[in-house]
Amino acid sequence: MPKLFIVSLGCPKNLSDSEVMAGELAAAGWELVPSEEGADAALLNTCAFLGSAVGESEGEIRRLLRLKARGRLSKVLVAGCLVEREKEALLEKFPGIDALVGVNALSMAAEAIEAGRSCIPASATRIDSPRVKARLTAPHSAYLKIADGCGNRCAYCLIPSLRGPFRSKPFESVLQEAARLAESGAVEISLIAQDTTSYGQDLYGRPRLAGLLKELVKIQGVRWWRLMYVYPERVSKELIGVMKANRSVVRYLDMPLQHISDPVLRRMNRSSTSASIKAKIEELRRAMPDIALRTNFIVGFPGETAEDFEELAAFVKEARFSGVGVFKYSREKGTPAADMPDQVPERIKTERAEALVRVQSEVVDGINAALKGKTVEVLMDSPKFGRTYRDAPDIDGHVEVEVPEGSRPPKAGDIVKARITGAAGYLRAGTLLPNFPTRQS
Repeated sequence: MPKLFIVSLGCPKNLSDSEVMAGELAAAGWELVPSEEGADAALLNTCAFLGSAVGESEGEIRRLLRLKARGRLSKVLVAGCLVEREKEALLEKFPGIDALVGVNALSMAAEAIEAGRSCIPASATRIDSPRVKARLTAPHSAYLKIADGCGNRCAYCLIPSLRGPFRSKPFESVLQEAARLAESGAVEISLIAQDTTSYGQDLYGRPRLAGLLKELVKIQGVRWWRLMYVYPERVSKELIGVMKANRSVVRYLDMPLQHISDPVLRRMNRSSTSASIKAKIEELRRAMPDIALRTNFIVGFPGETAEDFEELAAFVKEARFSGVGVFKYSREKGTPAADMPDQVPERIKTERAEALVRVQSEVVDGINAALKGKTVEVLMDSPKFGRTYRDAPDIDGHVEVEVPEGSRPPKAGDIVKARITGAAGYLRAGTLLPNFPTRQS
């Protein structure tokens, strides 16, 4: 049986695509192995959202092709967003690649690598649940992609041109896939898409994320449902009501806001305004005072003034987000923002990014001080480390759990209770409390 090694770069949405291709390859007779040692072939799923991601992807292609040149790999298959960005030009740049697979041809991965034929169809008009899927995450935590593509047309973003228009998986398909994930041992499932809050708009004429959640929470065995990539203006009262009524939907939202200054938001072509963002945060915290909100901000967008940035820094200090990702604006060819006047110098971008990180660090110090001595539930990712509901997998921090002498160590997938004893940044320490677990996988 030939052996295949998979490298998946970029976001969880990419990882979900890698799982689909892994399932197709396993069904075709390939054995999936955890490293390139002893592998016959490699599959690289690329990211191309930013220039830095393109550089990382191309660096990994070169590394794998060097292994092939030395006879350690017989084939190299490249898939994902870089394929959509470069198309067949990627083969001209890297002639050692055996085949390419576009984001709308995941089910053809086995055919592509075996026949040496690239599969890059035009943008798909629908998205279905995969016929087969091989889990690449830990058994107890899974990603469930409920939609692909995007119709938001933010001025800085290439996603619509890379992944096509927004398209939801049919309602029943999502429920079936979720049930399979639960049967495979997932106690935490994170719902992902470019915009999860638009789920169903294209198929049913209105967003149906709240209705989907009402059905998902009925699935036995899943203890934590987590919502990623929500847009503030589409977090409806109905969705908030479902979250409030169902404790298995964790009090956490990943809500990329990108900025708070109205002039910058308008140039970004965002639907939100400063007032609407602040009102939504207030509405969420009024309904669920313990909610953890995570977000991303872009600094140095074209035309961003010192006053715009100061407004953003003051907002971050005031809003007290549980987590913040800070990104310097990247000028991407093919986006409207790339041709905008008043591009911000790289030096100023760096200064602003570092300043915003310092502001958020002070916020996190305050949050940590309030957590000390509190008892929290922790989903264990290993016998020593786990995450609270405030921590999404692969993105946020974790808790190092000390097991008192004489206590039975927990295992990955257990949800235990721990008392927080200290914290530094996004890393926290806690002591396992007796009478664990509260829930077991």
